[in-house]
Amino acid sequence: MAKSEKKTKEEMKEVKISKNKKKEEKTGMLTRFKTFCHGVKSEFKKVHWPSKKDMVKYSIATIVFVIFCSLFFYLIDIIFAFIHSLFN
Repeated sequence: MAKSEKKTKEEMKEVKISKNKKKEEKTGMLTRFKTFCHGVKSEFKKVHWPSKKDMVKYSIATIVFVIFCSLFFYLIDIIFAFIHSLFN
Protein backbone atom coordinates (compact mmCIF):
# COMPACT_ATOMS: atom_id res chain seq x y z
CA MET A 1 0.00 0.00 0.00
CA ALA A 2 1.19 3.45 -0.81
CA LYS A 3 1.17 6.34 1.63
CA SER A 4 -1.62 8.03 -0.27
CA GLU A 5 -3.90 5.06 0.35
CA LYS A 6 -3.42 5.02 4.11
CA LYS A 7 -5.34 7.41 6.25
CA THR A 8 -3.22 9.19 8.77
CA LYS A 9 -4.43 10.11 12.22
CA GLU A 10 -4.75 13.73 11.18
CA GLU A 11 -7.02 12.85 8.27
CA MET A 12 -9.18 10.74 10.57
CA LYS A 13 -9.50 13.67 13.00
CA GLU A 14 -10.52 15.95 10.14
CA VAL A 15 -13.23 13.48 9.14
CA LYS A 16 -14.57 13.37 12.71
CA ILE A 17 -14.58 17.17 12.95
CA SER A 18 -16.46 17.52 9.67
CA LYS A 19 -19.06 14.96 10.84
CA ASN A 20 -19.55 16.92 14.10
CA LYS A 21 -20.04 20.13 12.13
CA LYS A 22 -22.69 18.47 9.99
CA LYS A 23 -24.55 17.34 13.11
CA GLU A 24 -24.43 20.86 14.52
CA GLU A 25 -25.69 22.30 11.25
CA LYS A 26 -28.61 19.87 11.19
CA THR A 27 -30.02 21.13 14.48
CA GLY A 28 -32.69 23.61 13.61
CA MET A 29 -32.97 27.18 14.74
CA LEU A 30 -36.10 26.36 16.72
CA THR A 31 -34.32 23.57 18.62
CA ARG A 32 -31.43 25.85 19.51
CA PHE A 33 -33.86 28.57 20.64
CA LYS A 34 -35.72 26.09 22.87
CA THR A 35 -32.42 24.99 24.39
CA PHE A 36 -31.47 28.63 25.01
CA CYS A 37 -34.83 29.38 26.68
CA HIS A 38 -34.51 26.31 28.88
CA GLY A 39 -31.05 27.49 30.00
CA VAL A 40 -32.35 30.98 30.75
CA LYS A 41 -35.21 29.56 32.81
CA SER A 42 -32.88 27.37 34.85
CA GLU A 43 -30.53 30.33 35.50
CA PHE A 44 -33.42 32.53 36.64
CA LYS A 45 -34.27 29.94 39.28
CA LYS A 46 -30.78 30.43 40.76
CA VAL A 47 -31.17 34.21 41.16
CA HIS A 48 -31.67 35.53 44.70
CA TRP A 49 -34.26 38.29 44.43
CA PRO A 50 -34.10 40.92 47.21
CA SER A 51 -37.14 41.65 49.33
CA LYS A 52 -39.03 44.94 49.24
CA LYS A 53 -37.40 46.03 52.48
CA ASP A 54 -33.93 45.40 51.06
CA MET A 55 -34.75 47.29 47.85
CA VAL A 56 -35.89 50.34 49.82
CA LYS A 57 -32.71 50.20 51.89
CA TYR A 58 -30.48 49.92 48.79
CA SER A 59 -32.36 52.70 47.00
CA ILE A 60 -32.00 55.10 49.92
CA ALA A 61 -28.30 54.29 50.22
CA THR A 62 -27.83 54.97 46.49
CA ILE A 63 -29.66 58.30 46.61
CA VAL A 64 -27.65 59.42 49.67
CA PHE A 65 -24.39 58.44 47.96
CA VAL A 66 -25.30 60.36 44.79
CA ILE A 67 -26.22 63.47 46.79
CA PHE A 68 -22.98 63.23 48.78
CA CYS A 69 -20.85 62.92 45.62
CA SER A 70 -22.73 65.80 43.98
CA LEU A 71 -22.12 68.09 46.94
CA PHE A 72 -18.48 67.05 47.19
CA PHE A 73 -17.72 67.84 43.54
CA TYR A 74 -19.77 71.05 43.71
CA LEU A 75 -17.66 72.23 46.66
CA ILE A 76 -14.44 71.26 44.89
CA ASP A 77 -15.61 73.25 41.85
CA ILE A 78 -16.39 76.31 43.99
CA ILE A 79 -12.97 76.12 45.68
CA PHE A 80 -11.13 75.89 42.36
CA ALA A 81 -13.21 78.75 40.92
CA PHE A 82 -12.35 80.89 43.95
CA ILE A 83 -8.63 80.08 43.64
CA HIS A 84 -8.76 80.84 39.91
CA SER A 85 -10.45 84.19 40.55
CA LEU A 86 -7.69 85.17 43.02
CA PHE A 87 -4.99 84.88 40.35
CA ASN A 88 -6.89 86.77 37.62
